[in-house]
Amino acid sequence: MKAFRLDELEAERAANDGAYLQFLRERNMSVGLYALDAGVQDPQQPHSQDEVYFVVSGRASITVGMETTQVARGSVVYVPAGVAHKFHHISEDLRVLVVFSPPES
Repeated sequence: MKAFRLDELEAERAANDGAYLQFLRERNMSVGLYALDAGVQDPQQPHSQDEVYFVVSGRASITVGMETTQVARGSVVYVPAGVAHKFHHISEDLRVLVVFSPPES
């Protein structure tokens, strides 16, 4: 079994001065913590893997392809491989669990 605590993951991510911390990588998926502070720009480009976002905290909008929705704690968003997507209008520091399948390369 592998078990993780969000507060410890957030501390590790912050200590490494990065917006993204991959903390689990298996044969069929990888999982990471993505952090965007209020007011920043999301630099993401489309990925070659399907992904699922689970918003742990914060508030923002996300655009996936041509569709836009508001997200907050508890929101879950699926993004198909190859589709352009960005968080924007980040009004509260955003912390998101990201699941990639297959694993992010």
